[in-house]
Amino acid sequence: MSTEATLQLLCGEKKLDRDRGLGELQRLMDECDPPGLERLETALTSLLHGQDSQTSWETRQGVLLGSKVVVMHEWGSETFATQLRLYALHSLNDDEARVRIAAGEVLGALCKRCGTEVYQSACELIHDGVRNNLERIPLSERSEGERENTHILMEKLAVQHEQGGSATAEQIFHDTAGWKNLETWMKCLESVINGCGPHFVPFITQDLLDLIFQTLTHTNRFVRETGYYVMSSLVSCTSPQDNGDDAMESCSELTDESPVLHYGDQVAQHLAEGLADNWSQVRMASSVATRKFLLNLPNCESREKFFPLLLPRMCLNRYYVAEGVRTYSQHTWRQVTGEQGKLFVEANMPNMVDYYIEQTDANNHAVREASCACIAELGSKLNKEVVRPFVGRLLAALLECFSDDSWPVRDAACVACGNFVNCFPEESRPSMEKLYPLFFANLADNIPSVRQGAAVALLNVAKAYGEEASNLLMDKIKEGVSGLETQTATSEKYGDLEKGPATFSVAKRLRDNDIELHSDKQMYSCGSLAPKMGRGSKREGGCMDHKFRRPSEPWEVCEGCIQLLSELSSIQSLSASVGTLLPSVAEATRNQTYAQHVHLLETVCKQLPVIAKNIGKRYFKPNLERFLDSIFYALSCDNALTSSAASLCLIELGKYLGPNILKGRVEQYNPNYINKLLANQCGAPL
Repeated sequence: MSTEATLQLLCGEKKLDRDRGLGELQRLMDECDPPGLERLETALTSLLHGQDSQTSWETRQGVLLGSKVVVMHEWGSETFATQLRLYALHSLNDDEARVRIAAGEVLGALCKRCGTEVYQSACELIHDGVRNNLERIPLSERSEGERENTHILMEKLAVQHEQGGSATAEQIFHDTAGWKNLETWMKCLESVINGCGPHFVPFITQDLLDLIFQTLTHTNRFVRETGYYVMSSLVSCTSPQDNGDDAMESCSELTDESPVLHYGDQVAQHLAEGLADNWSQVRMASSVATRKFLLNLPNCESREKFFPLLLPRMCLNRYYVAEGVRTYSQHTWRQVTGEQGKLFVEANMPNMVDYYIEQTDANNHAVREASCACIAELGSKLNKEVVRPFVGRLLAALLECFSDDSWPVRDAACVACGNFVNCFPEESRPSMEKLYPLFFANLADNIPSVRQGAAVALLNVAKAYGEEASNLLMDKIKEGVSGLETQTATSEKYGDLEKGPATFSVAKRLRDNDIELHSDKQMYSCGSLAPKMGRGSKREGGCMDHKFRRPSEPWEVCEGCIQLLSELSSIQSLSASVGTLLPSVAEATRNQTYAQHVHLLETVCKQLPVIAKNIGKRYFKPNLERFLDSIFYALSCDNALTSSAASLCLIELGKYLGPNILKGRVEQYNPNYINKLLANQCGAPL
């Protein structure tokens, strides 16, 4: 492709054309000779000088991106670099954000080629650009279109405040809407820092840090996010980016007195605030900066100086709900602590406990959930003598979370309490009077995973207190299983469904039609953690609201008890007691008059092989025939999950008892089931 055609693509209206043009330009650069490069520079210079007010932003961006590629070539002329620098500086104030970002990238490329003199010539302009845009431009000074759009957005945001929201419309607007030129000025600063690399170190001053710190505490989340990426570049420039002698010499002078270490206390304090930010994107940016900050410190001793402040936040983010933050934090933890993570946590135990307890009261349900998971980790993974002095405070915090309106928090608190009871039975005994009702409430919760978590937690209670707890739990199981008799025949998943015919075969819950729940509500992205995540009754709904709760159905109580029975069957001393309860469980599965009976059958089919293997053939085989009708009913039912669970159940029982023994028992009980059993053995389950 010719030079003219490549430049035409580079300045095209479609992004695909511009991307293709950039690729073609890179190919030309790889193949061109000095005269060819000179012709290319001349053509780009003509485009730089030939622009006017009518030139499209696509053209302006394309020229900048193309020039960035050309100026990095080793045969590039100084004349072209000088002209490009002047044009890039002028473009930093362009009306189009994408052009401003491209101009910043060009300055970064020029810094990489020409050195820090490019930054020195532009630093005052860049700093003023950041400083002057820290505050919003008043509406009176904006264009008519901007004023109209802003007023419309503010009116929409005002509804939440009128209905009892915790933040005003103006606060939400400043926190979520773009901040015009500030982000692009920050990205320009990030580009020149990356371009200068280790040579930027002498320019790290208190004034520069103060300017960046202002963006890290800015009310707008986009500005904070960009600020942390700038900080990430700043702390990275103290390590060599290449093998050049100048870079190595520059870095060798930093070992004893690194600027990042010199200003480390200030940097670490702002990183800690970012690691606890309410927006996932800001947490991610701060996590990137924190990793680079710690890994670029001169030695392990200098890292450990900042562990009391940063370690608790890094640790909690390993369980954070946002997958990107969680995964990145887990990798950071391994890189920073290596094989000594437990030792570092134990050495900073007071700081870890204080932070975890503080976060259990956060106004964000995802943070409270992560805090519970971290507290559970303290009890199960660390030296018990180190944790023991803090057990009382940690259990008190978990008890508060156990009553949380958000079911993921209740579930995490339940599992954590179970771990603590098992690890510290004597310290936990005074709290058991409060814990038992909470455990049992979770065992009957509307959410299946919460019931399963409660069963696991109560297993730990039984292990900790032996026969005393086991007797209480077995009585609870008897009560829950027998209570299925009270299940109404017409029960649906929700007890408050409309009684009339369903529109388009969809039964709508009465609550779904409450206009107030779905009108004039602030809309948030699923990645954001805004005021909708308030603790307890402060929360006002949202796409991840877990606040709604209804009374438990008897079948849910029974299902939770079966989960608990399966967990308790792993305790060898309870094998006989578990066996005596199997007839009542089998009888409960025969009640198939309510809509959700297939879910109970699914649980029974999943847990029956587990119970059989745990209690042994002696206690299980006398009860096998009691379950056959229910298992074969589930095998042929329309619910795919229940049918698959029944299929797997028969396969597992056949492996455990022996296929011929199972076949003989089935044939003896009901010969009509033999064909279904043989067909299931030949076919794979769903």
